[in-house]
Order: sequence, then structure tokens, then C-alpha cells
Amino acid sequence: QFQSVLDSLYAQNPTAIGLMAHVEAPDRQLSWSGAAGFSDKTKASKLNPLQPLLIASNTKTYVSAAMLRLVEMGKVGLVMPIKGLISPKTEALMVKDGYQLDSIKIVHLLSHTSGIFDYILADTFFQVVAADPKHRWTRDEQIGMGMTEGDPLAKPGETFQYADINYLLLTEVIEKQTGKPFYTAIRELLKYEQLGLNMTWFESLEEDRGELVHQYASEIGIDSYEIDHSFDLYGGGGIAATSKDLARFSQSLFEKKIFDKPETLDLIYTKVTTQDSAFSNYYLGLSGSKINGLQAYGHGGFWATAVHYIPELNASISVFVLDKDKGALRSDMMNELVGVLAE
Repeated sequence: QFQSVLDSLYAQNPTAIGLMAHVEAPDRQLSWSGAAGFSDKTKASKLNPLQPLLIASNTKTYVSAAMLRLVEMGKVGLVMPIKGLISPKTEALMVKDGYQLDSIKIVHLLSHTSGIFDYILADTFFQVVAADPKHRWTRDEQIGMGMTEGDPLAKPGETFQYADINYLLLTEVIEKQTGKPFYTAIRELLKYEQLGLNMTWFESLEEDRGELVHQYASEIGIDSYEIDHSFDLYGGGGIAATSKDLARFSQSLFEKKIFDKPETLDLIYTKVTTQDSAFSNYYLGLSGSKINGLQAYGHGGFWATAVHYIPELNASISVFVLDKDKGALRSDMMNELVGVLAE
């Protein structure tokens, strides 16, 4: 039934190139991966459901969970100001740009309520991406662009503005508190080895675990193979994984297998109500939504990726569309897969 959902949707949308999904439902003794379509535009190879791909902003949930591990270890607190927790170089840049580091707290970064201008909002960022897609970005360069290309958007807690730079700053906090590269620290804090997440890694920062599929943004002519993955790498995105590993991470997170103290998971539902009361269904590194009438929690990403946990079913479902311009199919897949699972 799951495979027929993918086959039917692909038959109606062949320009999506490929569809992938994984359903992890332990109460039903289900752990299923499926795919429909091809691994690239040449259509030379059928899509393998166990091929890894870039999960983009789904990475933010991993960073959030790693930060909550540091909270339960007593190394940081959610309402702790970031002054002294990030690199001296970044601190100097932020102070120069008018940010009050005593007022910006960890929870503001996690919830995108920091008021920090995001480098992705800068025209310069996309000009560089378009002119030199193989440019190797650094985290310092992207943070610096956020400081030089725009002024503070608001005071902390005043408004919600989704911004990758918040999560780049969080990886600096992780490094300072662990003394390790953020990608190594996240791997250890989130217990990849213990949980069997063997096909999850920060692309180009850790050893490749498999050959990535091609992912496309056809409207603007981007193939993931033709762009340096550093444009989305340092915490705002960056993880590569199989659909199975992404769903299993989600399931492990909500089954409280990642935290030493089960109550730590409750912190991820922290809600920052902004002064402007701008609508946001964002918590700390994940959003709340309804799928086929059921409450769900998860995240999506630039490359038409998504994963959601459905408490009522105690199940996690990840979905991928290889052409992001057909990203609306994520909702169709999610709704139909949840419908099958709920029968």
C-alpha cells in the first residue's frame, strides 16, 4: 500500500524525477523504505530507496537536540545569553553591528526569535551562488555576511524570522562547550552509533557513507552535484542521510532514546511568543502541524525534504522529492502514507 502511494503520485508527476519515503512504525512492527522514479534526470538508473541525499534544514532538529543534550548535561541553559558562548571573532562582529549579546539567548536562536539578520537575505549571497556555484563557503564567511549585509531586524523576542544564521551560531556554542568540531560533537551527543544511524553524516565534513542522489531546483537550473554543498552546511543544513536514517532519528528523538533524562524532550516544545504576536508554529528546531487530521511534529528542508512524527500513531515518516520545484508533493505523500498507516 505504501509503495502504491509513491507509484501513483509519481505516475501523475513524472517531472518530479524521483520520490522517496520511509515509514518507521514500531507499534505496527513496520520499518519500510520505498522509492519511485529515477536517481537523476538522465533516467538511466532506477531510484534506490536506500540511497542517501541532502536533508537540508531537517538538520536543524539535530542541532536543537544536540543543544538540549548540553542543557541536560548542565553545560548551558536555554535562557543563557550567548555572550561568551560563541567565538570571540563572531562576538566582535555582532557587537560592531549593534547586537546586544547579553539580550540574545540560546532559546532565541533555537526558536528563530533572535532578530539577527540572515546572510541568506542578502542579495550578495545568491549572487555568489549564481556566479560561482563551486565556491567553498566557510561558516565565518556566512556569519560575516550576515553582519555586514544587513542590520539587526529586531530586538530578541520581538519577532519570528526564520534564519539559518541562528543555527550557525549554535554550532559555535556546541564547539565551545565540547572542545570538538560541531559535526563530531553532534554525532556523539545524539548517539548515532548506539542508535544505528550509520548512514548519517555532515556532507564534505565527515567521511561519505554512500553515493548521493541528484537533487534539483529545476526552475533556477541547480543540480546538487554542480554546487558546492558548503552553501548549506554549517548547522542550518548540511546533513546527508537515507530516508530510513532520517525517520529513525525522528523516532528515536520522540521515543526519548537520545536524552539521558526523558523529561529533556519536553524542552523541545518551548514556545517563544513574540511581542508582535507574529504567527509561528515553530518550537525549538521543529514545527507543529496537522497531517490527515492528526497532530504531527517535524521539519522540512530546501531540497524538498521532510520528516514528521505522529504521536497518535507513534510513527515517523520521511519524504523526499528530487526536484524541489515539485515540493508540494511532500504533503501529498505525507497525507496518503499517514492515511494508510492509520487504517
